[in-house]
Amino acid sequence: MTVDGRGSAPGTLHTWFERQAELRGDAVAVSGPDGRLTYRDLERDANRLAHHLRSLGVGPEVPVAVRLERTTTLVTALLAVLKAGGAYVPVDPASPAERQEFMLADAGATVLVTDRADGVRGTAHTVLTGPGGTDLSGCPAEAPADGGGAVAANLAYVIYTSGSTGTPKGVMVEHRQVTALLTGTREHFGFGPDDVWSMFSSAAFDVSVWEMWGALLHGGRLVVVPDDVRRAPQDFHGLLHREGVTVLNQTPAAFRQLVRYEEELAESGGTPAELALRVVVFAGEALPPQMLRPWLARHGEDRPELVNMYGITETTVHSTYRRMTGADLTGPGSMIGEAFGGWTMRVAGADGLPAAPGTAGELYVGGAGVARGYLGRPALTAERFLPDPDATVPGARRYRSGDSARELPAGGDHEYLGRLDHQVKIRGYRIELGEIENALTAHPEVRDTVVVVDEDAAGDKRLVAYWVAAGSAADAAGPSELREHLGRTLPEYMVPNVFVGLDRLPLTINGKVDRRALPAPEAVRPDLDADFAAPATPVEKTLADVWAGLLSVDRVGLDDDFFELGGHSMLATQAVAVAKERLGVPVTLRMLFDLPTVRELAGALEELLAARQDDTNEGNA
Repeated sequence: MTVDGRGSAPGTLHTWFERQAELRGDAVAVSGPDGRLTYRDLERDANRLAHHLRSLGVGPEVPVAVRLERTTTLVTALLAVLKAGGAYVPVDPASPAERQEFMLADAGATVLVTDRADGVRGTAHTVLTGPGGTDLSGCPAEAPADGGGAVAANLAYVIYTSGSTGTPKGVMVEHRQVTALLTGTREHFGFGPDDVWSMFSSAAFDVSVWEMWGALLHGGRLVVVPDDVRRAPQDFHGLLHREGVTVLNQTPAAFRQLVRYEEELAESGGTPAELALRVVVFAGEALPPQMLRPWLARHGEDRPELVNMYGITETTVHSTYRRMTGADLTGPGSMIGEAFGGWTMRVAGADGLPAAPGTAGELYVGGAGVARGYLGRPALTAERFLPDPDATVPGARRYRSGDSARELPAGGDHEYLGRLDHQVKIRGYRIELGEIENALTAHPEVRDTVVVVDEDAAGDKRLVAYWVAAGSAADAAGPSELREHLGRTLPEYMVPNVFVGLDRLPLTINGKVDRRALPAPEAVRPDLDADFAAPATPVEKTLADVWAGLLSVDRVGLDDDFFELGGHSMLATQAVAVAKERLGVPVTLRMLFDLPTVRELAGALEELLAARQDDTNEGNA
């Protein structure tokens, strides 16, 4: 039987979906914070939006920007763009406006589908969703003829990744590469209508392609995870239980939070809710096998199956398959397995020739998943997308990944060793350190800078920016100002967690920055005794205690900044969850980002507690 049960896989994603809509009309296709849509509902709503997009000139190879919050409407819009024949360009609403405008201009998107009336500059047409938005009631509920004119070789989407030159670059992926991904992996997973997938990733992150289309094209159910739930491990664990999720996709950093939640609950005498998971797929960054030890001890290795998949946006999400077991806990580093059907993996030396088994080299990925290239960057495309000497298909290419790996002597299995350049992955996001450095040196008070990745004893990664002031140290900008400066142009995950000021950067004999000679961030942290103001109120003491435990510092003062002490977004999520539990007040992640000192956050929380007490007193009067 084929993936859709109706013969060979259709050429485009939306025609494949239409077959599932015929077969599964009354079944729930997608659920989210705004409700549920059956396959029939989703097909109807997407068709109406698709006809409207067609009236705006959308067709094959036409990019359409989609900037929507994480709801069922997001799924409807992405499907509608494809039904209109176009290619979707996902834009994360949380990213800086300047970055959004760059992406729209670079993609040439003249149509924007959004749920906010404040559109970004550069779009000729804005389609507004939700109440009071664009009226689609007069649009046909049937699919546009001929699939919008799109064929398998047409663009399906353009996803932007971090760029070493200081600007993001758009990766162009066609329908046929995504359908090849789903057909090439089916023998390993056996996905079907009984599966429930969580859409944990942002639509601007390529794992969302696997989550969304993996669910809908197999007749399963997609659960869109709200942002606040995605950031709170205990809430996300509860969602997995309530929705009966069977297929979970996670970066190792995100999954580590689930593992910790279950551990902490068990230590306090609680019992984690039973999950229906049958498979957990890891992607986005290297998987340290030792982190799986507590999960395997609790759940075993048979259900759910744990699968590590290596992949990059330029080769369509995933390229390898590796089932993880208890035996891997004492094995080598991040094992990524071997290529699945339609993909190829080759480790080559500096000369581009195959490296001997067991020898480290650069990883080249070929086969059906290799993307079209970079949008508007022919020179970069020619540099990274090379003719494939192993292919039997004329004109086939392979992608030069920039990743270091080795093939094990036994053959087949591969070990991921890291980046050959300074591109890194943190919590699933691919980051060019050069882009951060370029943005930081744009500040008038910064002369030199270098950004590195630091890993603490628990395995959490963080970005550390070392910088040299352009003027005197007394006049130099502080970490808060630099963090605010970067936040204007970079997404939150690219803003360093720690800023270290130096008199000069250490150099090698060749005049290059000597990264190995950079001081450890802890060695140059501000003296916690300087101008130390001790917490006094119960709320202040609670916050200080929570921060000290998470940040591994002896004590925290009223004016200490959570992020300047080494906090990052994952630790911020934990800090908010623990503070909420101890204080019984709705602490939010946004509050911590906006009020990063104990004094500021405690003041806001004490006002909330006082208002709650006033309401209680009035109710008892």
